[in-house]
Amino acid sequence: MREGYEGTGPGAITPDGCAVELYSRLPVGDEPDIIAAAVPQGARVLELGSGVGRVTHALLQRGFDVTAVDESAEMLERVRGARTICEPIEDLALGETFDVVLLASFLVHAGDVEVRRGMLRTCLRHLAEGGCVLIQREGAHYHADVPRERIDPAGFTVRIVSVEPVGDGVDSVHAEYVFPDAVWTQTFRSRPLTTAQFEEALGEEGLGVDRYLTADGMWVRAVRKPSGQR
Repeated sequence: MREGYEGTGPGAITPDGCAVELYSRLPVGDEPDIIAAAVPQGARVLELGSGVGRVTHALLQRGFDVTAVDESAEMLERVRGARTICEPIEDLALGETFDVVLLASFLVHAGDVEVRRGMLRTCLRHLAEGGCVLIQREGAHYHADVPRERIDPAGFTVRIVSVEPVGDGVDSVHAEYVFPDAVWTQTFRSRPLTTAQFEEALGEEGLGVDRYLTADGMWVRAVRKPSGQR
């Protein structure tokens, strides 16, 4: 298990504390609709951190060509219909480019700055000319409104139990997922980023915000900055 990350509950647990069986149960939200509205129909998509394929499968159904990347072989075993690649995101170098690179699941908030930089460099490295990167950010009050819980219409409860500072601007977040027949927990590291800090982080790696896709600012369309601009 990666330092600062932990998961409990039935089934396989990935190095970042994610439970494979849990993510297989979680319903897909509005992510596919947001993505589809922001990119050309049928685009080639590189999905970084695909997990079990919740979003992957929805994008395939909408006619996109998806390559799914995850560091967990157990997660990728659940993906159907897409090309899959098992490798850490920050190390990925496929030697090819895509119309769309997708970095969802709040991965841009990695606690380790070098990991975040590596992920953004991977995005840029695989971005076709004229393509875009779609990034999902944490909500503005994600680290402040704690504890909190949400009861999903599917019948399970998600709780953010605690958020504790661990130094250098990083928080340790503890979450619980309570189903009628099972409970999973996950503890992970997250670095909150203001809008200015987020845009600065993109700029450092040669990306710039094209537009915010949702009113809450959680989904962002980024593009390659012109040569010479950083």
